[in-house]
Amino acid sequence: MIEYSEFVRLSRSNDSDERGHAAHLAALVFLDHNGPADEHAALYAALISFLDDPSVKVRAALAYGLLHSLDAPRPIMIALLQDSPIISRAILQYSPILIDADLLGCVRKGDQSIWLAIAQRSKLSPRIAAELIARQDRNITEHVVRRADVSVDSELLVELARSQGQDAKMRGALLSRPDLPAPARLILVQRVTEALRELRLVRGALAPDRLVRLLRDGSDTALSSIGENEACQQRRDFVQGLVGSSQLNSRILLHAVVTGHVMFFASCIAELAEVSREKVFTLLESGSRAALWALFMRAGISADLGKVLVQLVLYARTADLADDITARHYVVTALTEELINDHDGVIPPALEETFAYLSEQNIALARKAARGVMRAFAETTHLAMALPPAAREPMLELPAA
Repeated sequence: MIEYSEFVRLSRSNDSDERGHAAHLAALVFLDHNGPADEHAALYAALISFLDDPSVKVRAALAYGLLHSLDAPRPIMIALLQDSPIISRAILQYSPILIDADLLGCVRKGDQSIWLAIAQRSKLSPRIAAELIARQDRNITEHVVRRADVSVDSELLVELARSQGQDAKMRGALLSRPDLPAPARLILVQRVTEALRELRLVRGALAPDRLVRLLRDGSDTALSSIGENEACQQRRDFVQGLVGSSQLNSRILLHAVVTGHVMFFASCIAELAEVSREKVFTLLESGSRAALWALFMRAGISADLGKVLVQLVLYARTADLADDITARHYVVTALTEELINDHDGVIPPALEETFAYLSEQNIALARKAARGVMRAFAETTHLAMALPPAAREPMLELPAA
């Protein structure tokens, strides 16, 4: 510490560096002071006097001394907030004294540098985050969205996914958020599908028909996976949105069962049939063929598709469709053969789409199952047919230290 006379000399010096040193010392002493009230008042008056110093370096030194403290005098911090840009940006970014009412005015009247300073605060309220996003500055919006510690309203996230989901960086920022709502995640999956479809590298590597099938199958799997997660969390909004927007069709229902997303399938049937999920679970687990038929009819599913779903559910009870590719292949193959036998090879128009889906899945699952079988065979066989080990270049050996 320095003596009072030395402090007075520094504060009256013609050298702005010395006056800045005095201002910084006064700020630190004020924050640590626990003595008489008159001393505290004198220190407060000294801080006020430094606000009128003509040198920005002196005022910046004062701000630096008070910047991170909750005990800093609010009137002084507000005065510094209206100072030169370099000082005001530091106050906006670091001072815990500022409340939302202070920040809102700065967001609405400021420029990109002001928005960035506020976006970098250690804590941002949902209100300020929404106000920053409302500035429609791409960089600021991405910065706010990438902050998982900042709460953003779910409806705003859905709107961002809808309006800016075509931008790859924004998609990445949104998808990295753990609180991203399911409708927004589904929109982003659709944007990714569109981007892949138009990507020259992808289009050149696959035949058009196969590309369409792969992208459609991937989209269906993503949708049912999102729905499965929402169903496990006992949230109904996602399925209600699918039903309300007519995005729920027979292909999605079939795909949900085939991929083992039974919770999502049950939620869809419960929503369509307007019955409780508990009752649907009970029927799917142990209901008779007639009870399952009645449930699907109540859900508004056609009679032909209802028969297929009944048989698919009965098969699913005896197989682990969620993790076992071979079991999926077996179930789809058995169901396809039953359809052919039941209709003597003449598939009715009402089931043409269902039959086409099962045929696609049969091919895709056969390929996956075959890869798994060949890998297992190659790893376990001791016959001459065993695959030779992969040729590897010798690893570089470094001398001991």
